[in-house]
Amino acid sequence: MDGLQIRVTPSGGSDDLIIISPRGIIDTTTVDRLEKKLSELIALRKYKLVIDFGNTEYVNSSGWGVFLRDLKMIRENKGDIVLANMKPDVHMVYETMEFSQIFKSFDSLEAACASFTP
Repeated sequence: MDGLQIRVTPSGGSDDLIIISPRGIIDTTTVDRLEKKLSELIALRKYKLVIDFGNTEYVNSSGWGVFLRDLKMIRENKGDIVLANMKPDVHMVYETMEFSQIFKSFDSLEAACASFTP
């Protein structure tokens, strides 16, 4: 099995809102795929991003770094990165590294998408 697969879909309610669904493990051997996909979306001026971790087994610090890299620029363009459906191992790293101070997280994809509605 390939270490990481990434599905990108627009939210049903808006072309501006993009759902990124990584499947597998995000670590130093797979992070370049995630980085490339995120860069492609930013180049298309897609700044409202939901990361659906429902099928992600683990994210190491290099994976979290990809999300942090462009966060300031994304927020300056009235966007954000929000997280949904974290499995226990993903959530543990999220909490341990205090990313809860930086990224909003939601238990469901629907709630994460709704967080972009004013």
